[in-house]
Amino acid sequence: MSKVSRSPWLLLGLVVGAAVLAGCSQRSAQDTLNRAVSTSGLDVTRDVAYGPDTRNRMDVYAPHGAANAPVVLFVHGGSWEGGDKDGHKFVGESLARAGYVTAVMSYRLAPQNRYPTFVQDTALALKVLRERAKTFGGNPENVFVMGHSAGAFNAVEAVDNARWLREVDVPVSAVRGVIGVAGPYSYDFRSLPSARAFPEGATPDEVMPDRHVRPDAPPHLLLVAGSDRTVGAQNGENMRAALDRAGVPVTFTVLPGMGHITIIAAMARPLTFLGPTRRDVIAFIEAHRLR
Repeated sequence: MSKVSRSPWLLLGLVVGAAVLAGCSQRSAQDTLNRAVSTSGLDVTRDVAYGPDTRNRMDVYAPHGAANAPVVLFVHGGSWEGGDKDGHKFVGESLARAGYVTAVMSYRLAPQNRYPTFVQDTALALKVLRERAKTFGGNPENVFVMGHSAGAFNAVEAVDNARWLREVDVPVSAVRGVIGVAGPYSYDFRSLPSARAFPEGATPDEVMPDRHVRPDAPPHLLLVAGSDRTVGAQNGENMRAALDRAGVPVTFTVLPGMGHITIIAAMARPLTFLGPTRRDVIAFIEAHRLR
């Protein structure tokens, strides 16, 4: 690629990267990035329903002509009270360009919908995505579940707690791997604003994913932002320890200098200079996908 053809991407990356690093709102940076990210050449199916609620929708990004491709379900963050699939077009585009059929989902939000509603939505979306995977060019037995922040909690809890996939008749063997990016898997929420996402009177032992690891869970990739001031480092450390105790393979990586937002922003192809998130996610999928 010539310097001239690279320059628009470089300029976009610098503009959005500067906005992220300068502390502009997450949604503002997302909107700027998503407006510029092109899905030309991809097959995009928007608002695929996986349940009855208006937020039970997902957008599917697929390589044109995909056949038997790995499938990724991505779950957004937002403290369980905000965020949606529309803000994460850049993730769907990025993973589809890597060769994966990628569904970016929304889910019902707290405080109107408390735990386990958003986890059940994740499991149900996975069920429907598997059922329809072949229509998008994907392999329903070659599925990965990925989330950022609150979405990482949802992704890990939905797969690791035997209850949720069993409820929707999804075999855990169909999930090849789980990817958690800056997830709050292990903390005491009771005196924090995020208590609104959990039932009144609930305790961490009842709801935290690190307390619910099944021994037959699939391999995990846990990415932790070294400079995260939103989700404490102990969340990833405790989750890794729980997976180790259960004998579940886990790749645990701390990305130095990255923050809670930059670690997921680096999934965008124009923003890979922010850090190795995209590289590490693709390497994990390639290591664990069916061939």
